Amino acid sequence: MQRRNFLKTTALAAVASMVMFSAAHAENAKLKIGFVGVTSGPAAAWGISNQRSMEARAAWLNELGGVKIGDTTYDIQIVPFDDQKDPKRAIAGMEKMAQEGVHYVVGPNVDDGAAAVRPVAEQKGIIYFPYAFPKTLYVAPASNAILGMVANYQSGPAIYKYLIDNKGIKKIAFVAANESDPLSQRDSGVEAAKALGLEVVSDKVTYQVDTTDFTPVLLPVIQTQPDLLVLSGVSPANAPQLIRSARELGYQGLISTETAQDAAVLAEGAGELANGFISVGGASTPELASDAMKEFVDRYTKMFGEYNDESNTKVYALEYIIETLKANPAAIDNVDEYKKTIDTFEAPNPFMVGDAKLHYVGTTSFQQKRQISVPLVVNEYKDGAFQTLFVAQVD
Repeated sequence: MQRRNFLKTTALAAVASMVMFSAAHAENAKLKIGFVGVTSGPAAAWGISNQRSMEARAAWLNELGGVKIGDTTYDIQIVPFDDQKDPKRAIAGMEKMAQEGVHYVVGPNVDDGAAAVRPVAEQKGIIYFPYAFPKTLYVAPASNAILGMVANYQSGPAIYKYLIDNKGIKKIAFVAANESDPLSQRDSGVEAAKALGLEVVSDKVTYQVDTTDFTPVLLPVIQTQPDLLVLSGVSPANAPQLIRSARELGYQGLISTETAQDAAVLAEGAGELANGFISVGGASTPELASDAMKEFVDRYTKMFGEYNDESNTKVYALEYIIETLKANPAAIDNVDEYKKTIDTFEAPNPFMVGDAKLHYVGTTSFQQKRQISVPLVVNEYKDGAFQTLFVAQVD
């Protein structure tokens, strides 16, 4: 009888303990962070990297017990929306976020979408982190968008200058898809190239995004014999096709882009023909990566079965949101409070070795701090993987 009572008491205690644990965990409030971006179609790799980075980091933080902001501990809940690279869907996505009480959104990933959602974000009190480059999004009177990466007009000049100094390039050509994002990036690249004294031998050739045969597109460009061929704003799906066509036409010069790429897609679509291709990489290198960054990569890989180097950059937006809210808890549901905090905000950077800090930049480009500070890592593709070419910083 005593044994039976003991077992019954022990069982009840175990159940009570589990209930108390579940109740304690359930007590955490939910902090919804939105993602509105492209996760389908030719540019899907950009948005997939965003969403997966957010989900992997959120799961990690929640596993650690949540995030304490002021006197409240929150579990992070990612609310995703695939805008299919359609500005109208991006607007619908941002309106959905507003309806769900989301005040902080990562994305959109392209210029048209980022511009289209601006009125909704400003009217509904949403801070958003686009991966899009138009300066009008970040220059006053605009104030709700914060650039989540290094812009092409920041990375382009750095790449061209490096290649002038180290490869002796003198002539440059540009090819762009006939869409606003790539065309804008091409124009910025042309301006930067001319400022550096490069001879622009071709900058008018464009292609449709559904092009399958790039030989007639590239032939007149290759005939101008550039030292560097820039694929302005090229999507991860189109990059290997363009590279393959250029090499098969006999082009032996350098090829670059200011957009992030996917090594697996390059390997599958262009193979060794992509060797030497230069692109903007994720904001980390083996030399820069902290133990936390290494663990993030490991967790991401286990969660999704693969890793995208671009997520070295995409992991940062969620971190900036959380740490800025910690610095000013009043910003949880008041983006004006968030904006007040930007200029003086500083926190340890968990993803880099040493005493690196999270802080906002962009004064040089936008005359106000509307950009997160991440290292500018420029990669060179070789035999299925990216290798670091150089690292720089943006003011």
